[in-house]
Amino acid sequence: MSVKRIEIIGVPVDVCPIEDLEGEILELLAKPGTKQIIFLSVWDLLKGRRRTDFAECLKNADLILPVSKSILNAAKFLKLPMPVRYNQFHAMINFISILENHFKSLYLLGGYKKQLQVAEKNVRSTFPNLQIVGRYVGNYPEKVESDVVQAIYKASPSLVLVSNGIKEKNLWSFHRRNLFSSSIFLYYKDSIGILSERVKRVNDSIFDKGLEVFSEVLHNPLKIFLIFPFIHFLLLVLVSRIKNKSRKTDTVRDNSENKENQE
Repeated sequence: MSVKRIEIIGVPVDVCPIEDLEGEILELLAKPGTKQIIFLSVWDLLKGRRRTDFAECLKNADLILPVSKSILNAAKFLKLPMPVRYNQFHAMINFISILENHFKSLYLLGGYKKQLQVAEKNVRSTFPNLQIVGRYVGNYPEKVESDVVQAIYKASPSLVLVSNGIKEKNLWSFHRRNLFSSSIFLYYKDSIGILSERVKRVNDSIFDKGLEVFSEVLHNPLKIFLIFPFIHFLLLVLVSRIKNKSRKTDTVRDNSENKENQE
């Protein structure tokens, strides 16, 4: 695989060039068992530092694609290989296109009933060679959980697109990874809403500038308090840079001392 996995403040991030994405997806499809692709934001990265199920989920993920510009800036500052930042919408469409080109299948999980129906109709019309082998709404009652899992297991889709209404988000498939046979799981909260044209996606120019958080604040003013975890993130990156520099200095000093002793 051409993907290179790096660590930023102890959290794994994958360096996956866009031109290599199709090959990576096809390799994942060929692997047995449950696979997972994660869109990683800077907030997810901070959560991934704790000793939680989400940290384990990240360690076990097959592909971790950064979606926050801050993650790229941190990698550059830490002098690590530079990851590629993915726009979640374009990446999702890319994934679906790859599936269609290879006559693969899709399962839609999440969203509201009308959203899901329209999303399925739109996907079928846009990607006629793609098989949609099932769908189920989000916020389903606990009593039907086993039926949902069984339906996905029997359908064995190439990709399960997990959307809003699935409370566990990325952890839904991680906690149930031993109950499926060969599917890739991808959580993207707005996927069903966007595919049904009920939710507006972030403007490309805003995303390219890394300003998407401001549109989130407009929808939810309380998100202004994200400034505090963001400052924490910056401090952690700075501390990591200082530690790395200190280690390199110690290594150079040790090598110099060993050389002198040998002489």
